[in-house]
Amino acid sequence: MKTQILLSLSVLIFAPAAFSQQVVAQDAIVKKLAGDFKFTEGPAADKDGNVYFTDIPNNRILKWSVEGSLSTFLENSRGANGLYFDKDGSLIACAGATGQVVAVGPAGAITVLAETYEGKTFNSPNDLWIDAKGGIYFTDPRYGPRENLPQNGEHVYCISPDRGKVTRVISDMVRPNGIIGTDDGRLFVADHGAGQTFVYQINPDGTLADKKLFVSRGSDGMTLDERGNLYLTGDAVYVYDSGGQLISTITVPETPSNLCFGGKDKKTLFITARTSLYCIQMQVTGVSKSR
Repeated sequence: MKTQILLSLSVLIFAPAAFSQQVVAQDAIVKKLAGDFKFTEGPAADKDGNVYFTDIPNNRILKWSVEGSLSTFLENSRGANGLYFDKDGSLIACAGATGQVVAVGPAGAITVLAETYEGKTFNSPNDLWIDAKGGIYFTDPRYGPRENLPQNGEHVYCISPDRGKVTRVISDMVRPNGIIGTDDGRLFVADHGAGQTFVYQINPDGTLADKKLFVSRGSDGMTLDERGNLYLTGDAVYVYDSGGQLISTITVPETPSNLCFGGKDKKTLFITARTSLYCIQMQVTGVSKSR
């Protein structure tokens, strides 16, 4: 495992064009932590606050430690995209290149959790969220050529907590992408293809009900903070309160793809953006992508 310590002198700093002091720390600035990647995605923090993220074209998963060092966690990641940690500490990944959802153990061993629905392979699993029971919700869009999709559209699925069953839970979206949920039973899903984000109620059996439009903006990735604010990515990071009102805009030098809270106190917002990894200090504590 290669480790590269990035000295403070090499960290590039950018001031966001507009932000609200409601969520961003006073005088906070966007910092570039690392660069020279091909396309970064899928950040998730473990329980210690270390942030793992993917470089999809380079087929690897990287780790940014709480001490500020960069290392390669996994090569040959099967085109891993979205990431999330389960309660056992395994890193669950949407392996888009192989059409699978997989679990990656601490030593890098890969276990396939799901690869088909009704006997057909998935399109390209993209992003995921794990609920308090251990159910894994994931989006399955197709970017690039869309002829001869393995599935009859682009949908959202749930792997049961015992990991023995896959259920299609959303089948009426154009192209679902970002996904995040709450322990009180809400699930947010962005229909990137329609430019909208919806919120659902999660039923006791893991199915979804009561679909409502949350905001008329799609998103690649998303996360939440302790106040219930929802963070979406587009040409910037857009923060909406629990009622769907825009309260903050954080601009980043490159177009954001996804984001998560990490660091020792979970008050650092990490943003994957094209060829780089950025961060900004926040007033709020985030909901980490870890069980």
